[in-house]
Amino acid sequence: MERFYIDLRQASRDLVWKIVLSSERGNMAALAVVETPSGKDVIAEGLLELLKPAVQQLDLHVHSVRESQVELREHIDNLATELCRINEHQKVALDLEPYVKKLLNARRRVVLVNNILQNAQERLRRLNHNVAKETARRKTMLETSGAFTPRGDPCPYTVKLPDLR
Repeated sequence: MERFYIDLRQASRDLVWKIVLSSERGNMAALAVVETPSGKDVIAEGLLELLKPAVQQLDLHVHSVRESQVELREHIDNLATELCRINEHQKVALDLEPYVKKLLNARRRVVLVNNILQNAQERLRRLNHNVAKETARRKTMLETSGAFTPRGDPCPYTVKLPDLR
């Protein structure tokens, strides 16, 4: 049994229709007509799969940096409190006020960077969620339409039809 594959591409859409024909003793019969993803869909899906691990890894790193910054902020607060306490109990008048101000300024910057990282992490989380949702939607669409075929599917004959609108 010989099989022939014909791709029919419609110019107005990104859909590709594949007609699988078989030849048995000279008689041609259409076996299946299935919708397959276009090249744009395959590229988009490939990009999504390529970016997904990087986004997840970046999200983990952002999370660990945020935890470190929370610890740093706590240490800065403890140090500022300790310096104020030492300054109050010191009999010799040491001027620790500039150092306390520097610590408070550093704390403010840490909080600012933490807020920026928190916003970036939230955007990454939403992006990761949207990537997973879109991948699942496309996979479900391909599986339900019966168009999910192995990658090694040969298609030696491609015919481009004119737009009939």
